[in-house]
Parts: sequence; C-alpha cells; structure tokens
Amino acid sequence: MSNLLNVENLEIKFRTADGTLPAVRNISFSVDREETLCIVGESGSGKSITSLSIMGLLPSNGDITKGSIYLEDENLSGKKEDEMERLRGNKLSMIFQEPMTALNPVLTIGYQLREPLIIHKNMSKKEASQASVELLDKVGIPNPKEKLNQHPHELSGGMRQRVMIAMALACEPSLLIADEPTTALDVTIQAQILDLINDLQSEIGMGVIFVTHDMGVVAEIADRVMVMYGGEVIELADVETLFDNPLHPYTKGLLDSVPDVDDVSKEINAIKGSMPSLNEEIPGCRFHPRCPFAMDICKQKEPPTFEVTSTHYSKCWLQEVNQSEPSNTVTST
Repeated sequence: MSNLLNVENLEIKFRTADGTLPAVRNISFSVDREETLCIVGESGSGKSITSLSIMGLLPSNGDITKGSIYLEDENLSGKKEDEMERLRGNKLSMIFQEPMTALNPVLTIGYQLREPLIIHKNMSKKEASQASVELLDKVGIPNPKEKLNQHPHELSGGMRQRVMIAMALACEPSLLIADEPTTALDVTIQAQILDLINDLQSEIGMGVIFVTHDMGVVAEIADRVMVMYGGEVIELADVETLFDNPLHPYTKGLLDSVPDVDDVSKEINAIKGSMPSLNEEIPGCRFHPRCPFAMDICKQKEPPTFEVTSTHYSKCWLQEVNQSEPSNTVTST
C-alpha cells in the first residue's frame, strides 16, 4: 500500500439497550502523506466515530465489527490497548474539539507536554522540558517557559488549543486527526490555528484528517473531501471538484446552506428533516426521506458507489445514467 492510511470496508457497531446498532457502515478511504482529507457531514453522520476508531478510542460499548485500518501497512484494528498506547502521541495524534476536556486540569502544561516526549522519545526530564519550551514557541505561545508551570484554566481558549496542537505534534506524528479543533474559537484565532497546522504539516510531512461541519474551512484547507451521511461515505472528491460539481443531493444541500458573503441576496436553502438515528432502519438510500430528487429505486434499493471519474465517487442512483459499472469500494489515487 502506497498510502499513509488505508481504511477498508470499516463497520462500527454499538451495543445499546435497543440492541447492537450500526454507527459506521462499510466505509473505505485513504490519506496520503502531506495530504489533508476533510470529513464533513451533520452531527450524527459518523465523522467523529470514524476518527476515534483510527485512534483506538471508541467508547467501551463500540466495536469494529468488520474491515481494517492500516497505518503505514500496520493494521491498527487488531491491536491491543497497550500496543495502541505506543502509537498514540507518537505516529498517531489527535487534536480534540474542546481542550478543557482533553487536558488534565490538575496537571501543569509542562508535565502534560513532557510526558509523550519522555515515553516515546526516551528524553530526560530536562531534555523534555527544553523541547516543550520549543514546542510552545513554535505554536505561537508567548513566554513559553513561564507557561510550563501554569494549569489549563490559566490560559485562554486559543492558548489551550495551541497547547493541544503542541502536544499532538510533539513526536512528529505520521498522521494527525483534528476533530473540529476550531469550532469554539473566534474567526481570528481560527485562522491562526489553521495556518499553524498547515505550516507544521509541510514541515514534518504528516497526513491530516480534519473533521468539520464548516464548509468555509473545507474550502480553505482541504485537498480532498469525504462527505458522510448516516454512517456512510456518500461522496468523495478533490476539493475543487466537490465545490464546482457536487453530485450527491446531500452534498449540494450542505453547500446551499452556506451563506455567500459575496452575494447577500442568495437564498439559504437548509436541508429539510434531520439525520436518522442509529436504530432507524431505512430501506434503500438512507438520505431518500430528505432528498428532493428521490426516485422509486432510492426507496427500495441501496445505491452502490459510482465511480464518476478516477477521483470522484458518489453513492447515489442519479449517477446510474452516467455509469453502467458501479464500484462497491471507494479507492483513491
């Protein structure tokens, strides 16, 4: 495999009081080195669960029931917790949406930054402290040496998020997963964080998975975009193609619901209805109850994934007229 990350036919289910319910349904995708793949979709689409499965951080009632996750040809889906602990913070890192819940409130910033360096890089405490100062300086935190002795609550939201980025990048990971890391930040800080991730990505050559619902962020940072709905990948394309020629009605709905700052007269058309719950079995296409273009076949038979071009895939029966040989597996170049 030439890709940095390969996710193949992944299925994730949750054990609940209502039985075992599917949260992610047979999805496949890849990420290259120095590539940014944005995963978009409404809340409940499966974006974050997919990311957590790569990290080996699914909730205790969640299981990978099918498929595989390969990082640099190493199968992560079959690894035990102690094996994943050696990878997390080392080859594989994650920035969470809310740093106050991800950072330990009773430990200093310095302690939390030193820990991965001591564990994964075999640094002494003195070496790790010096490296921590350099990391904080790299992510734009003023007076970094003083910050090592402070606790998370003593920093602003933007500074805490920078600390999270510093921790995630401490060991120069091969793959960084960012789960809506700028949602709670104002637009100025958001832009700084996005620039920072992009600069560090170029510097150390890592692949990035960026989970977001903000199509403006997607347009700014993505190389490719994966659209999820109801636990499925329903469209995958490079960012220019997706914005210029969205094929799935759900993708079109996401783009139509974004305000146009250059055309204030543009009407915002929100997608009607809501995301189906995990225990809601929908025959055919899972989007058809909300789709303005739904046909009879959409209500009866699940669509395959159509390969529209070698880099553009859509899980929608509307593509049948253009493609006679559908592909059931999404691949990437």
